[in-house]
Amino acid sequence: MRPTVSAVPLPRLLVSVRDPAEAEAALLAGADLIDAKDPDRGALGALAPETVAAIMARLPDEGVETSAVADSAESLVAMARSGARWVKHGVPRSGWRDEAHLARIAGSVPGRVIAVLFAEDEPGAHCVPALKAAGFAGAMIDTAGKDGVRLPDLLGPEALAAFVSACRAQSLLCGLAGSLRIADIPALSAAGPDYLGFRGGLCRGFDRTNGIDPLRVAEAVRALRPHAQDAA
Repeated sequence: MRPTVSAVPLPRLLVSVRDPAEAEAALLAGADLIDAKDPDRGALGALAPETVAAIMARLPDEGVETSAVADSAESLVAMARSGARWVKHGVPRSGWRDEAHLARIAGSVPGRVIAVLFAEDEPGAHCVPALKAAGFAGAMIDTAGKDGVRLPDLLGPEALAAFVSACRAQSLLCGLAGSLRIADIPALSAAGPDYLGFRGGLCRGFDRTNGIDPLRVAEAVRALRPHAQDAA
């Protein structure tokens, strides 16, 4: 199974959801990738495998990409068995150069694991070759903390563009996330990631623990479409 890497910069919308109802609402509003995770447990809180399976069962077999967060090595396989195409797993700074550790994570579900790097660790293009060598299917940058500090506050446009470029050079799926708001879409789209990831910015009251607001999902889709048309 090969990563679906855009031939040209074409950001698509990743929406993180916590239950089947949120998944269906996000999909109907235009989300491109439904990402299953527990917003009450931080950036990479995993849902119970049966909840993830219920989310995947609510989605069509075609026309939407899916992913699920795994918060331990043991849960990687369980999340893959839930039906999610991609499985996301955090890789902190301490693991960037640990080749054996990286290979164990990526090898748990070959060809389907997305490495999530934390913006607070100041990741960059230099991290990407090791991820490719270990067998990861893609890489994302997200924020570890969900206390109002956002991705654009931690990493500038040049660093993000270099990270995306390095992922593309290695044929890795790539994404950017981290307390994003719809207003961030134009600037981050310029970096050319495959996906921009949202949770709190699309929730009621901008509170990630509240439910997804389909109107905000639709607004994010409209903000992304001009870039898609330009790329096409």
